Amino acid sequence: MSAAAEANARQRAARAKKIRQFITPEGVDLELKIAGSGLRFGALLVDLILIQLALLLFWLAMLWIGVASQSDVTEVIWMLGAFLLRTFWFIGFELGSRAATPGKRLMGIRVVARDGGRLTADAVVARNLIRELEIFLPLMMLGVGVAEDAVSGWLILAGVLWSLTLSLFLLFNRDRMRMGDLIAGTWVVMAQRVKLDADIGVEAAGDAMVFSEAELAVYGIFELQELERVLRGRDPRAMREVADAIRAKIGRAIAEEDDVFLLSYYRQLKARLERKLLFGKRREDKYASD
Repeated sequence: MSAAAEANARQRAARAKKIRQFITPEGVDLELKIAGSGLRFGALLVDLILIQLALLLFWLAMLWIGVASQSDVTEVIWMLGAFLLRTFWFIGFELGSRAATPGKRLMGIRVVARDGGRLTADAVVARNLIRELEIFLPLMMLGVGVAEDAVSGWLILAGVLWSLTLSLFLLFNRDRMRMGDLIAGTWVVMAQRVKLDADIGVEAAGDAMVFSEAELAVYGIFELQELERVLRGRDPRAMREVADAIRAKIGRAIAEEDDVFLLSYYRQLKARLERKLLFGKRREDKYASD
């Protein structure tokens, strides 16, 4: 085997290690790529910079209205504001349809549930509150203690080691999970931005079925891409499982061949999503609202 072939084989093996497969509740076989630790660190850094900019604007506003001072009350307000902004920044954005903060979106990553289901509020809150225990709370307490000369060097070292140990946990597991991901049952994966592909529905001689707006509204771009992959695969068993799942979801009885049903549904769903895109509305998946 040539050196180039060996290098390609190693690259394929490395990529395969980051791929995770599971079946969604709708019966769709998914392949997701785990986000690397470098991308996650970059996303966190971007988010922290944006948070600090927001805090700076808040501080300037306080100066402008004459509230800011060197009093203990001002410090408490500052610390409380930083905690609330940081907490709701991560939780609020990850509960959105993109399941990603601005930093994650910039790096092309997002949060998903490991069981293939919906990313719940409980999971998002849990993974982000654990981050407070991992990083911010120990460092904040150490910062206050050092400023007031109230902690020993050993305590400072213990706090730094605590934060480093929990922060670097993701480097020592194959799924690149933080402690918060482990507890919340989440992954951080690559968010694929795939353009809507050429209409494979033209293979059908016109739409054999007509679906209502309500029947098409239950799925988004993510599901459209997975449906396209199933149709291109032409696996009868996979097509039957997905067709049955969609029928159950929209309340349709079995009255046609699976391939006819799926092609018709694909074509009309794609047309609907493209119309939405023309008006600036992008529905990422079935959990996002129109």
